Amino acid sequence: MRINGVRIEDTFAEAFPMSYTRLVVTADTPLWVDAATASLTGFATSVIGCGCEAAVERLLTPDETPDGRHGAAVMVFGMSTADLAKHVVARVGQCVMTSPGSACYAGLLDGAKRIPLGNGLRYFGDGHQISKRFGTRRFWRIPVMDGEFVCEDSVAVAKGIGGGNFLILAASHRQCLAAAEAAVGAIRPLPGIILPFPGGVVRSGSKVGSKYRGLVASTNTYFCPTLRAVEPRTLLSDDVEAVLELVLDGTDEAAIRAGMRAGIAAATAGGAAAGVLAITAGNYGGKLGPHHFHLHEVMA
Repeated sequence: MRINGVRIEDTFAEAFPMSYTRLVVTADTPLWVDAATASLTGFATSVIGCGCEAAVERLLTPDETPDGRHGAAVMVFGMSTADLAKHVVARVGQCVMTSPGSACYAGLLDGAKRIPLGNGLRYFGDGHQISKRFGTRRFWRIPVMDGEFVCEDSVAVAKGIGGGNFLILAASHRQCLAAAEAAVGAIRPLPGIILPFPGGVVRSGSKVGSKYRGLVASTNTYFCPTLRAVEPRTLLSDDVEAVLELVLDGTDEAAIRAGMRAGIAAATAGGAAAGVLAITAGNYGGKLGPHHFHLHEVMA
């Protein structure tokens, strides 16, 4: 398959089940929404080293938030409900409650499983916290130095998918980055999906295992241009100078598929003349996860 002269490899992206939740963070101004969410989603690129994966799903207008202020929807993914609960409470407590004028609400209301939110943070009020119920939703008002931190009691958890991906192979770093930026721009407006890595792009793709004992992942030597001459299993031709990966977490297969389709279309829009030589995907022969996104089917 070729799109605008760019070869689409006959392979698949391998993804795996994750648990996720959605938070709504609000503040007085967009500047402070950005400050709170940047802190909340920091160091949350990969469960391999960070414990969870998180990013802003989309910005919210005042008419879309519970308190009529500027806000953002943030999705947080973990390998289990227990892991997710631990990281959500810690991050909201340290990164949102500390941010001036902020509040935090459940962005996912329906689900059989719930994890604590304000219910895990209320004790910071030192006995002065107040519980309020509006309909079926319960909130906590925790006194802080600029007023009150309002936080929903709990948030629902749902089953999602992590690890959807595709790799851009290009003739130069500059051209590879331009294609990756275009792909990120096409994916970010889509609902139910996040790109957890910096700027939505991964330069240090990994493979499972390492020559060093105890290291569960190491650099993906098959896609490192500088190792082409010494890596007998290299997957790069001589004309590839740079490779960048996009990793997608989403609510379901449809969201991942839509994100991959939009991203690959944007990355190949300039054609081979823009230096993009091929699009491929990362997998481990189907042994890592049950969700397989075949590039030819995604782009059919």
